[in-house]
Amino acid sequence: MNNKVRTRFAPSPTGYLHVGGIRTALFAWLVARQNDGQFILRIEDTDQARKIEGAESQIIESLQWLGLDIDEGPIRQSDRVEEGIYTKWAQKLIDKGRAYADPYTPDQVQKFREQAQTEKRPFLYRNHRPENTPLWDSKTPLRFKSEPKAYTATDAVMDEISTGPEVVDDFILIKSDGFPTYNFSHIVDDIEMDITHVIRGQEFLASLPNYLNLYEAVDEAPPIFATVPHVLNETGNKKLSKREGALSMLDYRDQGYLPEALMSFIATLGWNDGTTQEVFTKNELIAKFDLKRVQKGGARFDERRLQWVSGKLMRDIPAKELFERIDEKYWPSDIPADLDNDGYKLKVLNLVQERLKHFKELPALSRFFFKEPTIDANLIESHKQLKKYDKKQLRTMLTISKEVLEHLEEFDEAHIQEVLNGILEKTGEKPVVLFSLIRIAITQASASPGLPGTIQVLGKETCIDRITKQIDTLTD
Repeated sequence: MNNKVRTRFAPSPTGYLHVGGIRTALFAWLVARQNDGQFILRIEDTDQARKIEGAESQIIESLQWLGLDIDEGPIRQSDRVEEGIYTKWAQKLIDKGRAYADPYTPDQVQKFREQAQTEKRPFLYRNHRPENTPLWDSKTPLRFKSEPKAYTATDAVMDEISTGPEVVDDFILIKSDGFPTYNFSHIVDDIEMDITHVIRGQEFLASLPNYLNLYEAVDEAPPIFATVPHVLNETGNKKLSKREGALSMLDYRDQGYLPEALMSFIATLGWNDGTTQEVFTKNELIAKFDLKRVQKGGARFDERRLQWVSGKLMRDIPAKELFERIDEKYWPSDIPADLDNDGYKLKVLNLVQERLKHFKELPALSRFFFKEPTIDANLIESHKQLKKYDKKQLRTMLTISKEVLEHLEEFDEAHIQEVLNGILEKTGEKPVVLFSLIRIAITQASASPGLPGTIQVLGKETCIDRITKQIDTLTD
């Protein structure tokens, strides 16, 4: 083995890549990058029955979108099967007396299980190891002949792990279809690819004693293990999964999340740098990430925190730079030709950026800047303050506001704010009442950006026209 740090991400193409899997990839990528090492993508596609068309391309596209560049790969295990890699290693074990052809049918194995259950003892295949086995013909399963023993192993996340000999058993190396099992193939691949750090989920922890037994059988030193806990659902009582509402990475991309937001959010699912910092850039993660600071317990997925992280990063990016990253599909459809230009859109973005968490929110936040909204009487009738006023009072406030705005010559934010303050004095109303009423009249939205900026971008003529139409609806 060379001295260069080499990590790998080895997903199975049996479904899309969601937060749990991508976090494992991210941790492996960070370890490689901070050690000037290499990050390898290996597609573990030996389970042909569960392989899903398009899953591999989705995995690659997800890694690319998140910014996890790959040094080697994708390397497919199915290609290595054709090259005879696993058969070669299987033969080594056979020659050493550490593997044997499995002579039992599935029905016979099931009877062994049932017998153990009846006798209230754990089922161990090695208790039924045949005395005389036929030569392996590559058409029957090949099993590992274990040598049970106690193990104490050091894990970079879980610290010291100790197990007894009772958990070591004979497991299948090569299936009857000629494909290796994961338990065999990933160890062969990690050895041949000089993998120094194996970072994976805790579902593999129970199999670690068998893995260590196999490493000893082939006279190879195991790599550094780092077992990361599950990412849990929002309530924290189950592992996050598709069934629990987990989205794929490309779903987040299509919603218009920033990849750097997902990277920062996912990295801090179960890891922190010991400070109060909550949002990290890619370079900060590379500099600060440490497997020793990954927590041992599950990390709860929190959608609201993801939106907060994404919103903060949206606000931190200069509006012009953010504008250049917005795909045309995220803007409202059918924008009038006279408003469909970069200058006007950038003005709108400057206003809504404060509330933007992902680009798919853009139409809802900005539509009234491009199209005249339909008047919604419920916005006033359900407003905590405005519902206390009768229509005559509301008409009076809007009429005064309209007249003052009509006489405003310099239509910039500073002068608009000054005029709005003057209307407050003239009507004797509170900002929460008057400004909410004007905002509803010109936007027909329950929330909107700052009122002076909104009025300025919409323009005097549009604002006066919309206020007039709102007044006309406030008849007794």
